[in-house]
Amino acid sequence: MSTADWDGQEPSAHLNGHAPGRAGVVQYELGGAWVVVARGDYDMNSMTSLADALQTAAQKHARVVLDVSGVTFADSTFLNLLMRTHPMTSLRVAAPTSQLKRVLEITGADTVLDIRDGVEDAASD
Repeated sequence: MSTADWDGQEPSAHLNGHAPGRAGVVQYELGGAWVVVARGDYDMNSMTSLADALQTAAQKHARVVLDVSGVTFADSTFLNLLMRTHPMTSLRVAAPTSQLKRVLEITGADTVLDIRDGVEDAASD
């Protein structure tokens, strides 16, 4: 790794040239649905806050919208979380990026999960 590639993280934090983005979660109510906004990269090392947020939301709300428009990386741990949360509530995955849509299609998760183009659409009945 050259110094031009250095971003303050240990070189081992880079995977296949991908520098991990900090994961973050924001939550709010919209039209009777609970919206969980996921931002950044999600893998087994960064999944805890999102997993906690989705589990709590699923226990408290009949309709949960996961806004994934800001997800920059998601691995099988992320997909596993979606598949585990799906039976617990009416989970709607909103605004996936083209890369995430492709992952959902390749894995067949798009045939199980309720995928919506936008948050407002996902929040409505």
